Amino acid sequence: MIYADYNATAPLRPEAREAMLEALEVGANPSSVHGPGRRARKLMEKARSQVATALRGLPQDIVFTSGGTEAIALAIHGVVRKLDARCTLLVSAIEHEAASRNAGHASAPVETVYVTGEGQIDLNSLRDRLGRWDSTASGMPVLVLMLANNETGVVQPVQEAAAMVRDAGGLTICDGVQGLGKLPLNVSLLGVDYLALSAHKAGGPQGAGALWMRSGAPLLPYLFGGGQERSLRSGTENLSGIAGFGAAAEAAVRDLSSMKTLAGLRDAMEDRLISEAGVTVFGKTAARLPNTSNFAYDGFRAETQVMALDLAGVAVSSGSACSSGKVKRSIVLSAMGAPDTLAECAIRTSYGWRSEDSDFERTADAWLEALRRRNMKETA
Repeated sequence: MIYADYNATAPLRPEAREAMLEALEVGANPSSVHGPGRRARKLMEKARSQVATALRGLPQDIVFTSGGTEAIALAIHGVVRKLDARCTLLVSAIEHEAASRNAGHASAPVETVYVTGEGQIDLNSLRDRLGRWDSTASGMPVLVLMLANNETGVVQPVQEAAAMVRDAGGLTICDGVQGLGKLPLNVSLLGVDYLALSAHKAGGPQGAGALWMRSGAPLLPYLFGGGQERSLRSGTENLSGIAGFGAAAEAAVRDLSSMKTLAGLRDAMEDRLISEAGVTVFGKTAARLPNTSNFAYDGFRAETQVMALDLAGVAVSSGSACSSGKVKRSIVLSAMGAPDTLAECAIRTSYGWRSEDSDFERTADAWLEALRRRNMKETA
């Protein structure tokens, strides 16, 4: 099986598995003051330092959560609650549902920030909106913008957008889930106030995530209990998941140089599919994650492609895999201006730390064979 769905979940790294087993052997609550509890606390704080180092940040600015969705929810609801809803959420049109749906359920107005045809936030539109900002009527501007899109891999101009919002007296919440291990991260250079992360996208376990927050940034909790994580996220920490997260983050940053190789192999695969079949590659001329390709062939429906490739031993996806297994038209591609008929035919391939060079050519072989079989069936 060729696994080409890393943006959904990356296979567990051996370093993460080893760290998780060590944490499970401790078998104690990191809030306990006895010896085993202190050993558990030491493992958790080691992971906190590992995650912070991966972001060029400080350990005390990391809040562990159950995953990326909870980290994003904590940032959105925590900011809105702290500001007493005296703000407006500016949400990009290509955000993951973890961001867009949480924004929709927050007690603050929401405005959509549109994107270009290449899938990047329209900075001119954002600049114009902020230039006309009326804080009396709209409160503080709070931008919600992902670092890189999970479907197309298009990297967003977060640094520029965050600077505009900061100059307007606002805050920026960034979904960095797809960036860890694929892009060099430096929270100081990004200029955001909050950055959400998920362990399993970088080769850690599912069920662990984190929110980095700038020191002094406003935030209130929305889960209450024992006061863990500086009272910002109560509940006994998932020690084994957190330990695996830390080890995966450290390994992912160490292996960043290998991502350049993936980019070249991805580009060659796309060029072949364009040359031999005339596929449309979304975001091809924009800055993208080096492991991701989103392409479509008009009339070849996404669910048919996914099933055909699965039978051929290639695991790919259509759109986001976080929507309860549903195959549906991509709101991301629609926001980029793709015709509905073409958006319904888009699939995503994404590779990572365990991918082999031959996986890209074999994926192209399998896809072209699936197209040939489909065409033969239609002409029969």
